[in-house]
Amino acid sequence: MKYFWVLTFAVVLIWSGIDPKDQFTWFLEVVPAIIGAVILASTYNSFRLTSLLYGFILAHCIVLMIGGHYTYAEVPFFDGLFGAERNNYDKVGHFFQGFVPALIARELLIRKNVVNGDRWRVLFIISVSLAFSAFYELIEWWVALMTGENAEAFLGTQGYIWDTQSDMGLALLGAIVSVLLLSKFHDRQLNDIAKP
Repeated sequence: MKYFWVLTFAVVLIWSGIDPKDQFTWFLEVVPAIIGAVILASTYNSFRLTSLLYGFILAHCIVLMIGGHYTYAEVPFFDGLFGAERNNYDKVGHFFQGFVPALIARELLIRKNVVNGDRWRVLFIISVSLAFSAFYELIEWWVALMTGENAEAFLGTQGYIWDTQSDMGLALLGAIVSVLLLSKFHDRQLNDIAKP
């Protein structure tokens, strides 16, 4: 699994960096994936995560790298999808931005025994995921302020005035779906890790 993860990450990262639509946007989009990979590599021996979580982190990194290669507004096959007037690939990215951090938060909260009780844990998981999404929207805003027009491709609003709110809404939906669909399977993998 480890070698497959590293190989897939490296191949997609290299592909995404070959003649991207906008070099600055590519850099902004893939930096979170690279930071994540460095964190995973540095904690692999001391705090190994479940294979479920590693798999979804890789999927999220791939979403980021595809968006970086094309820019989120120009990813093929997403123009006019389901009758939309805009390219909605960024909505896939923001769904993952809630879905994957929810799994990360869930695994950390359970393994570190931070929150007792399933209901409180779900509240914390969803809150952490939504806070992460809101923080990312703030980063987008700060980048736009610092770089001016160069940030248009990074922001990917495509003229949609409710882009920020819908981005956070999709992250919230992603977090809820993640908790509802994967908790039992995630618990089985966490139990396997807990066994001596």
